[in-house]
Amino acid sequence: MPVNSFETYPMSWRPSRRDIEGRLQPFYKALAAQLIEDIERGRILPGTKLPPQRELADFLDVNVSTVSKAFRYASNRGLLTSVVGRGTFVAYDAGTSLLAAPNRTPIIEMGSMMPERLAGDTVASLVAEMMSDNRRERFFQYAYGNDRFYQEAAQTLLGWAGVTVERPVLFSNGGQNALTAILAALFRPGDRIGVDPLVYPGFKSAAKLFGIRLVPVGQKDGEMSEDGLSYALKNHHIKGIYVTPDFQNPTTHTMSAAGRERLAAFSKQHDLLIIEDAIASLLTDHPAAPVKTLAPDQTVYLFSLSKTILPALRLAYVVPPKRLEETLSSALYTLNLSQSALLMELAARLIVSGKCESLMALRRQSLRERNELTDRILQGWPLAGGRDALCRWLTLPTQLTGQQFESLCRKGGVRLLGAEHFAVGTDVSVHGARLAIGAPNDMASLERGLHLIKAVLVPYRE
Repeated sequence: MPVNSFETYPMSWRPSRRDIEGRLQPFYKALAAQLIEDIERGRILPGTKLPPQRELADFLDVNVSTVSKAFRYASNRGLLTSVVGRGTFVAYDAGTSLLAAPNRTPIIEMGSMMPERLAGDTVASLVAEMMSDNRRERFFQYAYGNDRFYQEAAQTLLGWAGVTVERPVLFSNGGQNALTAILAALFRPGDRIGVDPLVYPGFKSAAKLFGIRLVPVGQKDGEMSEDGLSYALKNHHIKGIYVTPDFQNPTTHTMSAAGRERLAAFSKQHDLLIIEDAIASLLTDHPAAPVKTLAPDQTVYLFSLSKTILPALRLAYVVPPKRLEETLSSALYTLNLSQSALLMELAARLIVSGKCESLMALRRQSLRERNELTDRILQGWPLAGGRDALCRWLTLPTQLTGQQFESLCRKGGVRLLGAEHFAVGTDVSVHGARLAIGAPNDMASLERGLHLIKAVLVPYRE
């Protein structure tokens, strides 16, 4: 018999022992089955705190270990989550977990440019600190970027990247929104922008949305050449240039100092606007001088926090030339309206506390471990990038297109993107694929994915 009386005792979940015993299973499995059924049918809602294990064990008149095993069984299916010191809760994404096919081998994700997962203790402690702030209600409001604290934090981070900011930094809800605002505000339908022959798909999509044409610029040694720029200007009348100088997406090429100087000089000579996407400039220990420092009056500098620091920080800092500041600020406000004060505050506190630098050091260390594993497994295959790259670019055998390779890998259990996703125009001159090495959940998943990729490649070895 239970030690306590539960006649009037409030419990968030009161399973029937008779119903559980009627399932003709070991008690812990039957209890777990009852819990899963109650979650599936909506009797227990996501976020519900379950009774303490000892309390539930007393209610059912069973051993605590029986309840523990049942909770563990449900947790392994992604239905429960535990918080030390607070208890066990029904996971908010329990519905998604229930819909997942239990016997289906999951696809290993190497297509999306997601940074690798890091231990969240540093950020979690900072969020807890924010929630204990007696002014915490302001974190749940809108923010507009004119707060001095947010400005100083942004200027500090940009200083790490080599950009000295003398005027207010503009804020955007992520890098993609910033690119959209730049195109909407500073270009017109029919305008043409010079880009690398393989370019970030998000920029392609944004340009298409506004009727802006992208022109592939001729290259030498993996970066825009003087002849290529001159040809694009003379024959296509480009109005601007889009570049990712550090770890270009997808080729991973880092522009040389000479290439940056050449681009800056060309833009000043012909009054072209440069969009400098500095998404990965802090991933290397010794970042080269940004193009912005070489052509400040021609360059819109964009730094997104989500890939380098934390995926949840959908926040970007934008530094335009002074003459374009008002126009771009208006466009950002129209598209974004305002930013989340919670994210603005979190980003600023991470930066000024020095915890941001610690996070970036951890990310660089983790990236290097993943890149070392990638180099070891795919040794002998033409793989561009290096120890600090967010992704790797794999040049494929001539008889295998990126699209074909993508399809074969998908059938084998890995999702990645072939060159066709990045090509500007209809001519795909390179057979290749981008491997987003940060996307797999852990090193074991990455290792499995790389071996699957290698298995697809081996029959095509030349």
